[in-house]
Amino acid sequence: MKILITGASGGLGKSLKKVFKSPICPEHQEMDIADKKSVDTFILKHKPDILIHTAALVGIRECEDGKEKAWKTNVEGTQNIVNALKKLKNNCYLIYMSTACVFAGDNEKYYTEYDVPAPKNYYSVTKLCGEIVARQYENTCIIRTNFVPKEQWKYPKAFTDRFGTYLFADDVAKGISEVIGKKEKGIIHIAGNKRMSMYGLAILAGSKNLGKMTLAEYQGPPLTIDMSMSTKRWKKYKIGFSK
Repeated sequence: MKILITGASGGLGKSLKKVFKSPICPEHQEMDIADKKSVDTFILKHKPDILIHTAALVGIRECEDGKEKAWKTNVEGTQNIVNALKKLKNNCYLIYMSTACVFAGDNEKYYTEYDVPAPKNYYSVTKLCGEIVARQYENTCIIRTNFVPKEQWKYPKAFTDRFGTYLFADDVAKGISEVIGKKEKGIIHIAGNKRMSMYGLAILAGSKNLGKMTLAEYQGPPLTIDMSMSTKRWKKYKIGFSK
């Protein structure tokens, strides 16, 4: 069983490499998802049975400031993968990694797979469009989730008033392996069973000397305030369960 992981150098990709045995993990110079020819060549050569697509431009400010790059990476990149799999014709199972940020998140609400997305920023728009592209391919599962690596927070402060049903990257990787085991299709939410603030999440991840901040101090593109999700198709996970 050949498993190909895009974005394997990212936080989730690194965790996926621990879960799956000897996955195919192309470097950017081997397979640039924004380059149609590069994607075709690599996928048709390696002929994966499962492809986990985690590669994306994820910075909210970066996507807002570089919309052309964000679209080319997150939307056209996904289209390149879908087109290559159609050419491969081996019924490769595609996992497309999406985000809780496709929802508005203006109120305290636990979004399920059946709620209507309403993205608030360009990053979220591109990820939702990526979902639409992924659904062009029949043997696909779209996984929405919200996670961080279990490590020191990369910013000096964390929001006390942004919330989500967060997990660690290792938890999500284990959840993905379980979804693959069942060969689920359509949309699945891999969500934690507890709503917490970003500050609470950062502390739980082991961050030290971390400052607090609120949305009132924030200046930048619109943010999804509450990224809490539930699921009607899967199960909830306890954060840190995979340790």
